[in-house]
Amino acid sequence: MGKKAKYPEYSTGTISINGRTVSTNKRDKNNNIVDSNYEMSDTEQKIYDSVLDNMNSSLGNLFSISDEKREEWSSQLNALKNQGIEEINNIYTPMETNLKNDIANRFGNFDNSVFLDSLNEITDKRAKASAQLSESLLSTQDALYNQELQNQIGIITFLNNLNSAMNGNILNYITAANSNSNSGNSYNNAAYNSQLQQTQLFGNMIGSAANTAINGFTAGVNAYNTFK
Repeated sequence: MGKKAKYPEYSTGTISINGRTVSTNKRDKNNNIVDSNYEMSDTEQKIYDSVLDNMNSSLGNLFSISDEKREEWSSQLNALKNQGIEEINNIYTPMETNLKNDIANRFGNFDNSVFLDSLNEITDKRAKASAQLSESLLSTQDALYNQELQNQIGIITFLNNLNSAMNGNILNYITAANSNSNSGNSYNNAAYNSQLQQTQLFGNMIGSAANTAINGFTAGVNAYNTFK
């Protein structure tokens, strides 16, 4: 009788680059569990871990402002404040001085409505300029915070895109290894079916020959009995 066809073991899939295995597809001893793996190089592993660590850290610190950044903003805002105060003083202090000199020369004292009305007008303009400076400083502070937030989100977006690209690359290699494994399994299955057909054909031929021999033997016995 022919040798019984044995179903082949599941084929594994492997992807290699310059001789280094980067992705594998394996099955356990029971041939029913697939284990897909991507083999990172040491450099890739460091980059991958660094991306994840930095992304987690950035997400944890989102909306938080460091003490160093607050000091930087404070210094910047104080510089703008001092510059604004200096500009206001350069505009309105000379106006007050000129008004006093003019009133003193004209009236000899400041106890009159002309001086008070003019001084109040200058004071109102100075107050408005000071209020505008305060609003400008608050607006600048908000802009600094919003810019910092955008920078943080930009870093997180970059790290997330990098992580997604690396994961996509890993998935592509694993898919390629799985494809190789499927190709091997398809080939093995075809080879098994071919061997099985050959075994069955051989078995049928042996069976047919045996039946022919048995039938011939039976006919001979019958003939012998007839002419005995």
